[in-house]
Amino acid sequence: MWTEMSNQAILLEIGKRLREMRIRKNLQQKELAELSGVSLTTVVRMEKGDAVTFEKMIRILRTLDMLENLELFIPKPPVSPILMRKLQGKKKIRVRKDGNE
Repeated sequence: MWTEMSNQAILLEIGKRLREMRIRKNLQQKELAELSGVSLTTVVRMEKGDAVTFEKMIRILRTLDMLENLELFIPKPPVSPILMRKLQGKKKIRVRKDGNE
């Protein structure tokens, strides 16, 4: 879905979804702006699909209790098998028995 959309269409969809969340939280645009520490103009622009800074988007997501969604948006990359091997260190392959035991 997202890969088939233009950048503007993605911004419009994000704005629409954030507007729906704001309404579900029973917040007016002005209240969301005040709670987020952004201007009312920023909230209006965002909901219309205009670009806003990522820092302002984070403030709004935090206010709407949606910050956890960033994990889905930008997941932490898995550890590569090569790095995993290095982190584990050298493993013993065999046990050597001395005759002194």
